[in-house]
Amino acid sequence: MRDLSRASGMSLAGLYYYFESKERLLYLIQKHTFATIVRQLKARLGGVTDTEERIRIFILNHLEYFLSNQAAMKVLSHEAEVLKNGFAADVAAIKREYYKICVGLLDDLKRERGLQFSTRLAVLSLFGMMNWIYTWHNPRIDADAASIAGEMGDFFLRGVMANGKSRKGANGKGTTSVVP
Repeated sequence: MRDLSRASGMSLAGLYYYFESKERLLYLIQKHTFATIVRQLKARLGGVTDTEERIRIFILNHLEYFLSNQAAMKVLSHEAEVLKNGFAADVAAIKREYYKICVGLLDDLKRERGLQFSTRLAVLSLFGMMNWIYTWHNPRIDADAASIAGEMGDFFLRGVMANGKSRKGANGKGTTSVVP
């Protein structure tokens, strides 16, 4: 809170007037961030019916927000487990909604294309690709969010669509993932 007081130019007492604790401030940052990402995503997905395009919109929405709000993303990534009590449950509910949207998008792709893969593993892999962008993205040498989202979408979609078909296992027999 002292660092925030210095950085914002607000007195420490003034900060505590508006935020009774560091945990409350962290909660408000997390709640605002996740609610904003979900709200923007829903608006962008409205009226789009192509399943692959909907996944690409999800990726673009995520990366644009993360790159536009790198400081908040750093806080969220490193302080995710700090929240307790009702704060944690409230933020977890928004995160679950976001996760379920992604699950639904991939389940739609599976149904449409007749693919078999673990939706959970695919979703968590996608988040793994996207969530750490704040640690390596350098705007002086790396592309913008739209370009990165396009390439990341290609990597991801080609992977799930190729991997979602029957393939030879270690025993030479065809295998498919059976984990939902």
